[in-house]
Amino acid sequence: MIISRYLSRELLLTQCAVSAVLLVIIMSGRFIKYLAQAAQGLLDPGVLFSLMLYRMPGFLQLILPLGLFLGILLSFGRLYLDSEITVLRATGMSQQRLFGYSLIPATLVALLVAWLSLWLSPQGIAAMELLLNQQEALTEFDTLVPGRFQSMRDGSRVTYVEELSDDRSQLSRVFITEKRAAGAGKEDRGITVLVANSGRQEIQPDGGRYLILQDGYRYDGKPGQADYRVIRYDTYGVLLPKPAASGEISEREAIPTRQLIDSDVQKYKSELQWRLSIPVLVFVVTLLAVPLSKVNPRQGRFLKLLPAVLLYMAYLALLVAARGALDKGNIPTALGLWWVHGLFLLIGLCLLYWESICLKWAQFRAGRRGVRHA
Repeated sequence: MIISRYLSRELLLTQCAVSAVLLVIIMSGRFIKYLAQAAQGLLDPGVLFSLMLYRMPGFLQLILPLGLFLGILLSFGRLYLDSEITVLRATGMSQQRLFGYSLIPATLVALLVAWLSLWLSPQGIAAMELLLNQQEALTEFDTLVPGRFQSMRDGSRVTYVEELSDDRSQLSRVFITEKRAAGAGKEDRGITVLVANSGRQEIQPDGGRYLILQDGYRYDGKPGQADYRVIRYDTYGVLLPKPAASGEISEREAIPTRQLIDSDVQKYKSELQWRLSIPVLVFVVTLLAVPLSKVNPRQGRFLKLLPAVLLYMAYLALLVAARGALDKGNIPTALGLWWVHGLFLLIGLCLLYWESICLKWAQFRAGRRGVRHA
């Protein structure tokens, strides 16, 4: 019992450290992407942290199995280097028994991953989808930030306001530049520049929104040429486009698991198997990691880290490929993703019992040689 608690503590501490580092890396990359969209006016800066919070369960359900895999490799590798496993094996500790002790923390991780995959992650995706839909209903006027040039319409339009009232109803010192679209086979029509001392938003009965500029100028022409047209106006209306924020989420990811169980749609069946596969992944990678963590003290504990990570990546890539084939109906639903788990389960069992297999084979060869000599 003392050994079990010691091994579980070492494994879980290492897994938490690795998972925290991986989570920070992934969350930082996604936050930078959302921050860039907010800088372009595609997202309200006030919803960035909400988006990250809703996405966190989806990140964790994939990070925790990898964190457990690396945690076993690093923690048990250190025990091999410090000869602690050698001492334990002298008292009767086999790799199979070491795997049994590893199943205790692995079961806790699998339960947490199952909760994230089957319940919390779909809820987070649904909340994120709702938030993004609300962002798509915003216009350029709603996402303006005073004192900043904001790119809209894939960079074809740039807007700048120097001051914006607290209720976002009045603007002052407005600058808008927009490329004039050219038809197929026609030359570039140049750009349009609008400047105004003030502006306000106006909503039409049909729901269209316009930015009403007052006391300004319009410049039409091509950069580098002197044939500009200048128009002075007292009032000028500009249609406000709706910025589209990219959430990179599919609709089925937000569907509750109970609804997936009752569905006969092929893609929904594939999504259900994917959610069930992630907790199964935890037990299989535990089986793979325990024999791969065995290292020679002279070689260092990082020798097997690279091939082990490549094996994990092959496992995950094959799962993703099988999921895509299952979506298209190229794989029977009964077979689904389970053949991938079965394949790597077999690989894990071979690695775990490799010493026993080699020993029995050597005994078999020795027995055959003895028969021949007799």
